Amino acid sequence: MRDMVAAAVRYFFWFAIASVLVIGVLGGSGCVVIRAHEREHLAKRAMTDDRSTGEARFIGHERGSREGAEGGNGQPGGGCGCN
Repeated sequence: MRDMVAAAVRYFFWFAIASVLVIGVLGGSGCVVIRAHEREHLAKRAMTDDRSTGEARFIGHERGSREGAEGGNGQPGGGCGCN
């Protein structure tokens, strides 16, 4: 009985060490250092989600005209694109 308990404790010990190592490797892999010359690609307009008010209004109009079934933002007209 004592050997079984010792084996279980050893198994749990190595399992705990392996779990901590796996979690550490997975958690540490998300940390990235971005160099100065790489930041220009992240600062491009295509990487941002914010739009100017005119651009957002145009996209809403385009979507409303194309879909013909969008509502809630005051888009008149049907699917033909005319008002």
